[in-house]
Amino acid sequence: MNKALLIQELQKLGLTRGDKVLMHSSLISLGQVEGGPDAVLDAFFEVLGPEGTLLVPVFGALGILTEKLKQRPGAFISSSPVGTLAAVGADAKNLCKDHWKAATAHGVDTPFTRLAECGGYVCLLGVDQDRNTSLHSAEALLELPYLRDITADAVTDEGEKVTGTWKYFPGPHRDFIGLDRYFRESGAMKIARIGNAQVRLIRSGDLLDIALELGRKDPAFALCDNPACSDCVRQRAAIFADRMAKESFTLTVSSRLAGRYVPEMIENMQRTGCKNVELDYLQQSPCALLTAEKLTSVVQEFAAEGIRVTSLVVEVIPNDLESLIDRVKAAGIDCLILPAGFAEAGKAVAASGLRVLFRNYNLTGLSASAEINAFRTVAKADACFNPAGFVKAGENPFSNSYRAGRFIKITGQLDINDALFDGTPRAFACGKCGIKELISIFRCRNFDGFFSLGGGAVYPGTLEEAVADFVKMLDNM
Repeated sequence: MNKALLIQELQKLGLTRGDKVLMHSSLISLGQVEGGPDAVLDAFFEVLGPEGTLLVPVFGALGILTEKLKQRPGAFISSSPVGTLAAVGADAKNLCKDHWKAATAHGVDTPFTRLAECGGYVCLLGVDQDRNTSLHSAEALLELPYLRDITADAVTDEGEKVTGTWKYFPGPHRDFIGLDRYFRESGAMKIARIGNAQVRLIRSGDLLDIALELGRKDPAFALCDNPACSDCVRQRAAIFADRMAKESFTLTVSSRLAGRYVPEMIENMQRTGCKNVELDYLQQSPCALLTAEKLTSVVQEFAAEGIRVTSLVVEVIPNDLESLIDRVKAAGIDCLILPAGFAEAGKAVAASGLRVLFRNYNLTGLSASAEINAFRTVAKADACFNPAGFVKAGENPFSNSYRAGRFIKITGQLDINDALFDGTPRAFACGKCGIKELISIFRCRNFDGFFSLGGGAVYPGTLEEAVADFVKMLDNM
């Protein structure tokens, strides 16, 4: 390779005088170049002319071409300590000035988005999309929930030392390589071989338009789906947690579904983005049987990891109910879920100041609502609507139980479960519970109680599978 051939190939690719180009590069990928890195840069500048501008990222060890450009006379270095660029050419200062003042390193009013606004290009010279920093601009513009704030020291364009915080900063692993096909298939990206290098050229605005469209459809568009990639698993969990935070209901999950042991439950909940847990079973034993010390320890262990215990389930009323109430209060739990029909137990719990939820087991909709409404005349309580319980009683939970019992007025929790009439657990929306219809009608009235994932019945899979089923239902509403 030599400069003359490089000029010819770059022009053939579509670059011309006055263009502005952000280049990511690997000199070695070109093969032997007569004149070395300076010849490559000179070829770009002859193609772009004095009216053009060449930019490179300089926020790390990104190759000899970036270092050489940074050292060129007249190079302007953007003032942000993160996402820093160096530029040489007519618009170097206009593109890079006051980078530190932007709210983000890659988003609005940064060199990356300014380049897109003025019709500039991204050139990947012998590198793939994994090196394409402009894709972080799409993430920042989308304000994706897995992005973080970063604080660092900066030096302004005037030489003043400042400390700033930049929002929506990227973290670890991305699957930017997997986005390459979208740019190819759109026709917006040109690919050519120059020397030994595959060279990609795309207008920055087109790149952002395509990436933003993908991100609006799927906020995990830039993440890989490898279950062994802890970075992307964690980032997907952040997306799910953010989605749940925007719902009117509060999502909690059955401890039985979350795992056998508390550390396992915590790990599974963090992997999926679940923030609340309903204590029903621990190590296949009822949580209502835990000692005061153990129950308190469990609650504290969850709290240390940012997980709140929303309730404790009592499926069989114990002989010493007062002891259970004392243990629950001492542990800091404020709600007990009791079997519907046990009014005296409910009165004792309500009198202690704890919240009471009555869950239907082996009751029809009319009988369950009658029991709960009768109790509500003497003490405060709400229904824990358990679809699998009504199916076992031979009813369609949506068209029969919910409507006949007028549960719209008294429900404080909807259990997210599904089953056949014989009690066989099923994946959500694959049984007789009408769970999709129930979720929809509860969301229609901006229900502000709990949805309990796997509450009140066994789920035939893992917490991760239950979350995926739940998201699938929401996506199809």
